[in-house]
Amino acid sequence: MCGRYLLTSPPEAVRRIFGYSETPNFPPRYNIAPTQPIAVVTYQNNGPHFALMRWGLIPSWVKDPKGFTVLINARAETAAEKPAFRAAIRRRRAIIPADGWYEWQARGSASKQPYLIRPVEPGPVAFAALWETWLGADGTEIDTAAMLTTDANGALSGVHNRMPVILPKEAFATWLDPHLEPREIQHLLRPAPDQAFEAVAVSTRVNSVHHDDESLIRVLAPDQTALPKDAPTPPGARQLDLF
Repeated sequence: MCGRYLLTSPPEAVRRIFGYSETPNFPPRYNIAPTQPIAVVTYQNNGPHFALMRWGLIPSWVKDPKGFTVLINARAETAAEKPAFRAAIRRRRAIIPADGWYEWQARGSASKQPYLIRPVEPGPVAFAALWETWLGADGTEIDTAAMLTTDANGALSGVHNRMPVILPKEAFATWLDPHLEPREIQHLLRPAPDQAFEAVAVSTRVNSVHHDDESLIRVLAPDQTALPKDAPTPPGARQLDLF
């Protein structure tokens, strides 16, 4: 599961790659966590549109989101069949821009070594995502999103068995097109090529969302990756604000 990621590219660079007309200004983030507002690209007015949404999809049929599980990921293999995702994958597909993500590798005890998974060619990549708008009885509206995951490729499977679905740039329009049925975009839901990403060990400081700075992506030397017995595991879902 992907439970943390980063978006550090300048806003104008993100805008050029994803093609939306809006000109948002957002700071670099090195430790984006569930329930935070995130940058999302959707399809609106016949083209890509920038939006802020909560990371953690709430299906439209949920009566009270306070008691609902935070759905930050959706399995690409079964999303079209699951009640929480099947409406969104038909008509509300989205893209989450990112510069990489984090995974924690188990090492035989409660301690885990965090790894930064980053593109070999630096720059934003596109996580395939789904979105929904939840409407409360009092008129409250919450736009929410979840990223799709698939089996990890061979290069990353030693760290974790799942990875986000990464869309190539030439597939952005196809993925976002609400007129296409799930069977017509199913071929996009596959692992990224082995050579596209690399995993590098980083500090356990990333375990806490209170840490959000460039030091989190500093690569550890091999002799720095031994974990203390009391190293904390990644915290829960209630986190800080993105913007």
